[in-house]
Amino acid sequence: MRSLSQIIILLGLATSLFGQSPHGAGFKANCSDCHSSISWEIDADTLSFNHDATAFPLAGHHTRVDCRQCHETLIFREASSECISCHTDIHRMTVGSDCARCHTPENWLVDNITELHQDNGFPLLGAHAALSCDECHVSESALEFNRIGNECLNCHLEDFAATTNPNHQGAGFSVNCEECHRADGFDWTSESINHDFFPLEKGHDISDCAQCHAGGDFSNTPTDCVACHQADYENTSNPNHQGADIPTACAECHTTDVGWMPADFAQHDGFFPIYSGAHAGEWSQCADCHNNPSDYTQFTCTNCHTNPQTDEEHSGVNGYAYDNLACLACHPFGDADNTFDHNSTNFPLTGGHLETECIQCHANGYQGTPTECEACHTTDYNETTNPNHQELGLPTDCASCHTTDPGWIPAGFDIHNDFYALNGAHADIANDCATCHNGDYTNTPNTCNGCHADDYAQTTNPNHSALQFSTDCATCHSETAWIPSSFDHNTIYPIRGAHVAIANDCDACHNGDYSNTPNTCYGCHAGDYSQTNNPNHSAAGFPTDCASCHSENAWEPADFDHDGMYFPIYSGRHNGKWDDCADCHTSPGDYSIFSCTDCHAHNNSQQLANEHNEVSGYVFDSNACYECHPTGHE
Repeated sequence: MRSLSQIIILLGLATSLFGQSPHGAGFKANCSDCHSSISWEIDADTLSFNHDATAFPLAGHHTRVDCRQCHETLIFREASSECISCHTDIHRMTVGSDCARCHTPENWLVDNITELHQDNGFPLLGAHAALSCDECHVSESALEFNRIGNECLNCHLEDFAATTNPNHQGAGFSVNCEECHRADGFDWTSESINHDFFPLEKGHDISDCAQCHAGGDFSNTPTDCVACHQADYENTSNPNHQGADIPTACAECHTTDVGWMPADFAQHDGFFPIYSGAHAGEWSQCADCHNNPSDYTQFTCTNCHTNPQTDEEHSGVNGYAYDNLACLACHPFGDADNTFDHNSTNFPLTGGHLETECIQCHANGYQGTPTECEACHTTDYNETTNPNHQELGLPTDCASCHTTDPGWIPAGFDIHNDFYALNGAHADIANDCATCHNGDYTNTPNTCNGCHADDYAQTTNPNHSALQFSTDCATCHSETAWIPSSFDHNTIYPIRGAHVAIANDCDACHNGDYSNTPNTCYGCHAGDYSQTNNPNHSAAGFPTDCASCHSENAWEPADFDHDGMYFPIYSGRHNGKWDDCADCHTSPGDYSIFSCTDCHAHNNSQQLANEHNEVSGYVFDSNACYECHPTGHE
């Protein structure tokens, strides 16, 4: 009878033991999906568990991986679905933790590099498409892909600085390579040059660069017509440009059409009105008035204005002579009554010119009077001091900034971008010159800090001066507004692991205060520490240095030095003698409570008492056990 009772007890214990799933509490899968009635060993022929029904369907190489490679413990829910939890990040977080952006479960080969660059705002065109990754993304392993930046100069600064023909730095060329070079080109040669800054069309549609860039000098090539076409100007005979004192500004009459034709001499009205006034429509070719094709300084009035008629009309004119030059002396504008509407010429009188006496402009007669501002206002230009036009090399074409209003004010400065580009928020104050210049146009700074030193010094959130931030505002701020700003956070506090996901959510850590943000784990995660209940960190007196157990990637899995800090359970006699924390910690809400007696003959306290009969003050209590056996040894 005693034997039968013992068998029943043993069966009961076995049922109790095997009734507890080794896969953790709450595991609901049917045992027969993986196991058979023959053995607990997994048989591939009888395995019916469908992993695709989980949150991590198996595909590619994952279908051929042994379960234990991912599920290192029998508690399957402990396995993470993040790639980085199983696969070493050989890119060292330079491309983030989402391996699936580039790789598939089939293999590690990346066949969408072009699309990845397109998504990041830098399409691989031209020569860039033929480069290997490590030619741009330089690292010791050739597998780290830190962001380089999408500006040409990020990679080609040395190319820019090393140019000699032309010398880009010396010539003050833009550092935006795409203004001249094509992004889809394969070299720096002329075939890839964007020459839109001086369109090569019509007569300029040439393939021989040396025709304009003499001696291979690309830095100092002039863009004004006469610099290249002086000989053409001097060799003209119909009309003789030099003899007729025609301006050397070719574009005033000619286009870039091949052969210089057609030409339009609209400024003839400045010499003598033929497109307006009484002579408009009264002629069909130049020879109607200019009777010597080889000399356009010669002209005739009397071919049209016949002698009998003119003699009668001038009978009362003292000193009248029937002579072309005499006609022009009294009728410089071709009007019979000697009145003249200056607005009918190519130089209308506006603003301050309305108050000017004719002789002030026509001191040398009415022929050949220049129409360029600087011809009359060179002295005004030379004597300016605010700003000093000569020192700054401002254009002598007054009309590029000034109107004809008296006093030269107001003045516009459309070429401001040639000196300092007005972009972003600066464009909003483009017409309020005093905001930056404050009446002084000569000594205005052109650096961010030159104007915004007070903004820098007065910042409190964060305090730029105290933290010794760079005074180069552009390293963090854009010209559009101070906010939002960019900041290389790694110089103060490296953003890694789970922090990468909130790298662009500054408020998540700073909460609007950038000066007093803590830089310790507990400083931000005190609430997480206080609210833990499995185990209760506060009650168990765990250290507040989160990194002593947790990584930056996630709270779990966590590593706790139980052996070194409290009691050896991974070494010594207790190694392998427990499965769950609850085996010893009988109160899940308070890990400071533990039990020794549950394992050490809890059903036979008398046996322990007998074993400790020589121990003074022995009591059957776990805390008493720990007092004498702090390292778990007898």
